Amino acid sequence: MNDQIHSGGDEHGELGDAEYAEFMELAAQEGFDPAEVEDDLAAAGHGPLPVLAVVGRPNVGKSTLVNRILGRREAVVEDRPGVTRDRVTYEAEWSGRRFKVVDTGGWEQDVLGIDASVAAQAEFAIEAADAVVFVVDATVGATDTDEAVVKLLRRAGKPVVLCANKVDGPSGEADAAMLWSLGLGEPYAVSALHGRGTGDMLDAVLEALPEAPAQTFGTTIGGPRRIALIGRPNVGKSSLLNKVAGEERVVVNEVAGTTRDPVDEMIELGGVTWKFVDTAGIRRRVHLQEGADYYASLRTAAAVEKAEVAVVLIDASESISVQDQRIISMAVEAGRALVIAYNKWDTLDEERRYYLEREIETELVQIQWAPRVNVSARTGRHMEKLVPAIETALAGWETRVPTGRLNSFLGEIVASHPHPIRGGKQPRILFGTQAGTRPPRFVLFASGFLEAGYRRFIERRLREEFGFEGTPLQISVRVREKRGRKK
Repeated sequence: MNDQIHSGGDEHGELGDAEYAEFMELAAQEGFDPAEVEDDLAAAGHGPLPVLAVVGRPNVGKSTLVNRILGRREAVVEDRPGVTRDRVTYEAEWSGRRFKVVDTGGWEQDVLGIDASVAAQAEFAIEAADAVVFVVDATVGATDTDEAVVKLLRRAGKPVVLCANKVDGPSGEADAAMLWSLGLGEPYAVSALHGRGTGDMLDAVLEALPEAPAQTFGTTIGGPRRIALIGRPNVGKSSLLNKVAGEERVVVNEVAGTTRDPVDEMIELGGVTWKFVDTAGIRRRVHLQEGADYYASLRTAAAVEKAEVAVVLIDASESISVQDQRIISMAVEAGRALVIAYNKWDTLDEERRYYLEREIETELVQIQWAPRVNVSARTGRHMEKLVPAIETALAGWETRVPTGRLNSFLGEIVASHPHPIRGGKQPRILFGTQAGTRPPRFVLFASGFLEAGYRRFIERRLREEFGFEGTPLQISVRVREKRGRKK
């Protein structure tokens, strides 16, 4: 199952050389620009991009710098501290290399309440990043808070590019030079507002970022697959882990929120070793939480990012809540294989089972593709069905459809179910390819904009034809002006 991840992909993403040549010939016949098609394939086939975190104390110009890196006004900027609170991620490009930029709230030491939450978000961003841009206000110089951030960065051990911001002219160069004292190497004198010096700083960023992102999954073939157990507090995640392990590995208590840190456990099931991660229950929206619950939610989100499969536990004895749906969405948006486990099944009477089935039909209609298991972590009922469901989800997550077969399938769809005519025009899918796996990522090239309803129809038909059970699908559509069809 793992071998295809390490083969064939090389410089053309998941497309082999022969398949890539065939695909590019098809694109040329339809009159598409080969360079643009290559860019589109690279965008869809790259997998996770390297991550750059932009950190610093409040009001040093982090969001202004992020806008400068992006080349457009995306991050909210105001001339007062504390405007940015949550981590916000954007996609950027410099010198032909693409990466993610994470804008963070200002980091301060010894703060309480929402300011402490903002600082926690910044610390989490540093932990999850491949490299960091540390922004300091050159006109003010290094403050005690800046010194504290330096200690934080040293502990994290990430490559750091020091940005001396607000250097609007040659007179500010001396102020920037004073920041050598921080011990982080050369301070790059920059004016995020006017763009001065940002090119040199971004060149340094590219040197600090890895060419390819670090693989967070088990890279050794046959290594243990990572399974994250996620759900609301008190749905039985720890009980399930103990039952699967056959012993009391983690603390279980009636009090909701017993688990705070993700707990990794190597467990052998069916002759295969798995790495199960028991996570803290996710309560409400993260920014409404405080204290230990807030940090626990951040760590749970990080555990999902590092997992390959998310097993979402739902308390079958209670109605499916908005929070359950939000947790499922988090796993889907992270691109993880998905299994839904309905726990406490042994406590259900016939009436509750009837209403639960109706709730699943209405509330979870968007994830009908996820394998479902009805279990009881307390009694061990149907636990033997969990591993086959996980294996099914992983198989779907790693499935790849050859380009030739995919285009035959798309041709049949266009012929039997063409896109509705809108404004006198009928957009048509011309050709497509699967640019990546884990999760499966498709790029479709079309003669016009495809409506959301038609995209959902394409996804449904892809699942009917090729399986993809247990995995989200990512479908991007590229509309190109024709460059003169070849005769």
